[in-house]
Amino acid sequence: MKDPISDFILQQTAASICCIDTNCMPYCFSCFYAYNSKEHLLYYKSAKDTCHSIRLKDKLQVAGTILPDKLQKMLVKGIQFEGALISEEDPLARHAATQYYLKNPMAVAIPGFIWTIRIDNIKMTDSSLGFGKKITWSRQAC
Repeated sequence: MKDPISDFILQQTAASICCIDTNCMPYCFSCFYAYNSKEHLLYYKSAKDTCHSIRLKDKLQVAGTILPDKLQKMLVKGIQFEGALISEEDPLARHAATQYYLKNPMAVAIPGFIWTIRIDNIKMTDSSLGFGKKITWSRQAC
């Protein structure tokens, strides 16, 4: 069965991700990513001393968006997701670097760490399927 959510995520390259600090103040960052459609994991690369990495040590929950790399003014399309950062020791994170570098090979030259987000909920809006058309996915429903 064709999965329009995974197909869309796999075709794009950048995400905006929001985290919060211990005072519940939000902080957003943008990143290139790779997506594991089987496990619904998002991998990104960042240094461990960035503002968002420091915030994520204490509060693992994230939310984010992925828009088309090429926007069309008359078409609303994109996803919103919720999830949590998982530890590098988690078995789900085992192949994070391999998957990330397969999609972003030039990133090998840039110092940083590969992080893994376990996506728990996704809502995709795709007005090409009808105005305001929403498709949802939830890890709990699997």
